Amino acid sequence: MSVRVARWSVHVGLVAFLLSVLVVVQSLPARADYTALQGDGSSWSAGIINQWISDAEPMGMRVDYTASGSSAGRKSFATGQDDFAVSEIPFQGTDPVTKEVDDTNRDYAYLPIVAGGTAFTYHVEQAGELMREVRLSGATLAKIFTNQITNWNDAAIKADNNGREFPDLEIAPVVRSDGSGTTAQFTRWLDAQYPALWKACNGQSGLTSYYPICDDSGRMVGQSGSDGVMNKITSSAGNGTIGYVEYSYALNADYPVVKVLNAAGYYVEPTAYNVAVALTKARINEDSSSKNYLTQILDDVYTNADPRAYPLSSYSYLIMPTGADDPKLSTTSKRQTLVDFMSYALCTGQVQAAPYGYSPMPLNLVQAAMKQLVRLKEADPNVSIAATDVTACGNPTFIAGDLSANCLATIAPMPYATDKEGAGPNLTGSNITPTGSCLNAATVATGTTGTTTGTGTTTNTSGTSSGTTTGAGTTTGTGTGSTTQIDPETGLAVGDTSADGSGSTTGAVATTIAARPASSSAVFGALSAAELVALVVVPGALAVQRRRRTLDGGGQP
Repeated sequence: MSVRVARWSVHVGLVAFLLSVLVVVQSLPARADYTALQGDGSSWSAGIINQWISDAEPMGMRVDYTASGSSAGRKSFATGQDDFAVSEIPFQGTDPVTKEVDDTNRDYAYLPIVAGGTAFTYHVEQAGELMREVRLSGATLAKIFTNQITNWNDAAIKADNNGREFPDLEIAPVVRSDGSGTTAQFTRWLDAQYPALWKACNGQSGLTSYYPICDDSGRMVGQSGSDGVMNKITSSAGNGTIGYVEYSYALNADYPVVKVLNAAGYYVEPTAYNVAVALTKARINEDSSSKNYLTQILDDVYTNADPRAYPLSSYSYLIMPTGADDPKLSTTSKRQTLVDFMSYALCTGQVQAAPYGYSPMPLNLVQAAMKQLVRLKEADPNVSIAATDVTACGNPTFIAGDLSANCLATIAPMPYATDKEGAGPNLTGSNITPTGSCLNAATVATGTTGTTTGTGTTTNTSGTSSGTTTGAGTTTGTGTGSTTQIDPETGLAVGDTSADGSGSTTGAVATTIAARPASSSAVFGALSAAELVALVVVPGALAVQRRRRTLDGGGQP
């Protein structure tokens, strides 16, 4: 076994152990009155949902989920076949393609459950090696998926990659053949950003869950489900393919994704950090009287001018029945199971989002989703909503005093200078890691003399008064300290002119946790190590795995 493989095995073992600790420490108390739930829908969200289901099983909850696609999930929900559905888009009224009614008579509410990026994974071989670090502008992507660019050696692709040579290889776009929320997210972006190209392909404006095969040559192929798309691309016959999936699918398959050009002129990947940054510009329907309460408006996300923002970032939603006489979610035990399962998912379950290729949700949306869960108690007074208290929530993104903020977005690193349009590309295969941490939150529930040092750690003693902050450090910690920022033009720390990055700059750093009751302090103290592994060690280990092919083979990254 090589040293690299041995180290990877150690990482995996440590991650598995600490994540198991996390589940035990943060577990909801098992109840005797849980009843199995049945849900289906989004394959975009399936990776993280299945992980939550696995985590919840030791707590006594059983949840069965079928990744049938968002359209099928909404249809099953509409006809009363399932206890819940998951979709990236709300009911459409009338589907613009099939013309079928896409609505339901059941009373329901939308709960945002996780964020993520719609990624473009590809299979392009050069000299027998899989090409990595491929960059594409939005216009180039739009032309590829509307039959305007048909070969990988096209001048537009070469220009996006600053002159890098590509093989003379026909492009085979792989799209979803079933009704898909991933398709809806992608076509919503196409319609908003490249309306003429999209309308020429689709025959009409607007999003669709069913991608049109606007190609007479047979190059474009449809596959059912995200797994089907991924399997086609990774197959031995997949050379030349490119398709769209949620980032988790490519990450788990160790397959590259396109770095997409953003409005700031940088090519970026859909990491948890870049998605969190992009979604700071998401607008949410805040009309609680509307059927579409809490659903997303993404136009400003597409054009977010932050250099870190990934343009195709979005949320996924659980569709929850709320009627007192609902034909399927009809008992106290079922409602209780859904309340406790989703409370776990929205809190501690979000810690697992980044390692699985998603991005955890910020406090304002978690609070809003918890309020939606309260509607199950309104339907059935016997339901307990104790688990919906966000002051005892293990979500890693919370920032005290700013409900719309996201800690991951606050500490997200700037891209490499080589990822700027006209520069690079960066062929090292490495990733910039954030200089700060959202994890000190786990140890600052109480304290009389809490002090933030330059390293961003916090020392507490028992008590209830607030701590003070001191020091000029180099990482983002709680309180007012110092942070190292990466200059996107140089790739070095701000104020640093050396190659070793020894310089630093001082600035105000946001407090990274809402005040929590003293009774929660032991829980979150125990959680800190597991959160550290989940948010820092796991992505780093995954990056090592992705680089291993280059390091071992010495070929094209």
